[in-house]
Amino acid sequence: MNLTRRIRDKMMKERLMFVYRGVVTNENSVPLLMLLEKEMENSEFGFVGRKRLFMFVLESLQNVTRHSDSNGHANMSLVVYSKANGGYTVTTGNVIPSSNIDDLKKRLEEINSLQSGEIRNVYRQMLSNSEFSSKGGAGLGLIEMAKKTGNKLDYDFLKLDEEDSYFILSKTVGSDGIGVHYGSAEKPFQGKAVAQLERLMAKENIYLIWSGHITPEVGKEVLSFTETRLAEDDIESNMRRRVFSILVEIIENVAKYSPGREPEEKYGMPVAMIRFENKTYSLTTGNLILNDNVDHLKEKLDSINKYDKVGLKELFRKSLSGQSIGSDSTGNMGLIDMARKSGSKLVYEFDRINDLYSYYTLTVKVEEKAN
Repeated sequence: MNLTRRIRDKMMKERLMFVYRGVVTNENSVPLLMLLEKEMENSEFGFVGRKRLFMFVLESLQNVTRHSDSNGHANMSLVVYSKANGGYTVTTGNVIPSSNIDDLKKRLEEINSLQSGEIRNVYRQMLSNSEFSSKGGAGLGLIEMAKKTGNKLDYDFLKLDEEDSYFILSKTVGSDGIGVHYGSAEKPFQGKAVAQLERLMAKENIYLIWSGHITPEVGKEVLSFTETRLAEDDIESNMRRRVFSILVEIIENVAKYSPGREPEEKYGMPVAMIRFENKTYSLTTGNLILNDNVDHLKEKLDSINKYDKVGLKELFRKSLSGQSIGSDSTGNMGLIDMARKSGSKLVYEFDRINDLYSYYTLTVKVEEKAN
């Protein structure tokens, strides 16, 4: 469980909300966008600010997609959403040929030297220029990003080998949807932290991390993105259904024990993580829980882990037949269903935070085999 603790601490320290590592496609870009939009509904962003940031993210994702077929490293693409003071930071990373750096850097420097009004003029000139390529319209995509939010684009290039480099593009946007910069006193942008996050996810075979308050809307978009991403994996349909069904249950399990926003922000935000290795999905959630609930929940988990496949099926049937409209034992059914569908034990840990709260981590492994 040390990995989950490291991820939780990193997400809180760097105020990360969502990280995806993998191929970015037109299909999975939609739930990626919707996830951020649902998060912004509970923020200070007004309609105009949300629209500007939404359009910037759309262009950023398309920029990654354009370059995904240029080499064999599309699975190294990264999409990161994080919170900033009064706004959000959106960061993408993707592999590009090192031979493209000089030209791309020149275009970025030209864009960053323009004032807001000049950006629009240059954009109109480029639209009237027929010299477009399928790889972004001679920098049109980049200037489109600057036009949406004004101000500068942060970027960095990190060398991978003699042929390829990692291109990191980032933007912090305030609640009005305008880019945030702090003048000459601001430190130059560096992408090392982003690259370190990508390497961590690659090493641990993580392709999705989410951290934030569970709301029905946000939970729905996390599930929507996962469903789309699962459909793109070369995995048989029965396993995809099992993974999705278990993820529904495990996210509901987080919501069930939530003590509220204030203690979560102070002591530990909920986390969801999906890993895929050797044809096995590992679904992990972590959330704050009242110490008063720990012993009862631990007893449930230990009891369920004693059953084999046949026993779990019978236990689920008995639990289901004992339900009534007014009963409040669906959490037990959810845990039984996770164990039954996954065919594996429920791996858990309670990390005591203080006299009132503990951090509850649950991992369910789903193997590609008949259930």
